[in-house]
Amino acid sequence: MKLCAGISIVCALVFAPIPAFAEEQPVAPYEMSNTNAGAAPIKGSAVFDALNGQAGIGRIVDRLVDRSVADPRIAEIFINRDLTRLRRTLREQICYLAGGPCTYTGRTMADAHADMGVQTRDFNVLVEHLREAMDAERVPFATQNKLLAKLAPMHRDVVAR
Repeated sequence: MKLCAGISIVCALVFAPIPAFAEEQPVAPYEMSNTNAGAAPIKGSAVFDALNGQAGIGRIVDRLVDRSVADPRIAEIFINRDLTRLRRTLREQICYLAGGPCTYTGRTMADAHADMGVQTRDFNVLVEHLREAMDAERVPFATQNKLLAKLAPMHRDVVAR
């Protein structure tokens, strides 16, 4: 545990047990709409299929969130956040944007990220973790780029000014 001296917050996040089936916390009412996903879906199911469907997207999201929570560069963003809701809405968003059979029920990108203080460097680390998660799922590079092209413009709604 000497390794954790001086970086106790990061160690607490990395080594603290995270309930696998924690309940989502309630949020203020909002209008649910697929437009809240931040972009129109990719036409056809080729990208969804290359992500290995809903099961593959679930694994990608779990890897993305696990890596992000454990990364000392961005771990602070996730303190006191509803990771159960985050995982669910990320699965929905990626599935919807990839042309899959999902509906996005989350808030708008601006509303979901308000007051989080996300900076460009944080956004870039998240993209790094998403790429790593897609690589682990053996998603072809061209498919990764198609999904990232849908997500990249959300930078303006996610990153604090």
